[in-house]
Amino acid sequence: MNDSARDHTLRLTLLQRSALWKAAAERTRRLARGRSNDPLDAARMADDYRLLAHDVARARRLLPNTRTLDYLESAYAQAHTTLHRAAWHPGYALLHLFRDEIPDVVTWLWPHILWATTLFLLTVGAGYWLVHIYPDLIALFASPDLIASVERGQLWTEGLLNIVPSSVLSVQILTNNIVVSLCAYCAGFLFGLGTLYILGLNGLMLGAVFAFTSLHGLGRELFGFVVAHGCVEISVMCLSGAAGAAVGEALVRPGAATRAESFRLAALRSGKLILACVLLLIGSGVIEGYVSPNPDIPLGPRILIGLSYWLLMVALLRGWLFGRLRAHRPAIAGG
Repeated sequence: MNDSARDHTLRLTLLQRSALWKAAAERTRRLARGRSNDPLDAARMADDYRLLAHDVARARRLLPNTRTLDYLESAYAQAHTTLHRAAWHPGYALLHLFRDEIPDVVTWLWPHILWATTLFLLTVGAGYWLVHIYPDLIALFASPDLIASVERGQLWTEGLLNIVPSSVLSVQILTNNIVVSLCAYCAGFLFGLGTLYILGLNGLMLGAVFAFTSLHGLGRELFGFVVAHGCVEISVMCLSGAAGAAVGEALVRPGAATRAESFRLAALRSGKLILACVLLLIGSGVIEGYVSPNPDIPLGPRILIGLSYWLLMVALLRGWLFGRLRAHRPAIAGG
């Protein structure tokens, strides 16, 4: 038997063990949630751990870049965490979340983040080009009040602090940003199609508005308003869309697990990133309420604030703020 036929046979044999993986994953969940009083479950946990460790090692060679491998690695990681779990401590749990779990989610989502960001940038460019060439198309993307304000040579953001106090404005902006990000996340559950719609529409609108304000000599002023909060705000929207699309992909390609199980695992995993996104949006809301509409703050400090906060976001999502230097993966026994 040649190597290709041998590997094919080994892959089929490995896939026939999926029922054992599901049983091990279910037993792990019962023990992790404290819903099992059966001492046999605890005794079998060690056997499940050895089984999953052995099969993960084989799957990495025989089934690379597949949903089956993703499922196995997730089940193995859960078993590893449950078997080696120490006494729960809230402070350590938060540290583990931000130092280890969220960076691992970002690494898992990296392909989705890349295509979501690319989609957003392409639609920004498309919206800018359309309105720059055909200015009347701005009516498709902006309200009549906004259009009238720009045509008078005035940004709609001017005098905002004279109408609404910064504290109230920050709360309103924060609420709106969280709603938009949650919509981008939940819309991705529709097999990823909702992410295309949310990111595409917002990209077209942003590009169109920048083109229209530039045609009336207000592009620099709009950039000055957006740059302090927009770097992180836009990034969070792309991250939320990417997380939702990953959940949608789990429905389309569930792998060895059922669709319901694959959806549950992807939603639980990606939901950790949404928590970080909400925290980042709180900072963006404060900046947009106190800094962005303030005419006394020059463009230079605005750019510095926007860039610094964006770098802080990167450090948070990579775990560097909490001492993480590189991604860790539990050692695999067997081969």
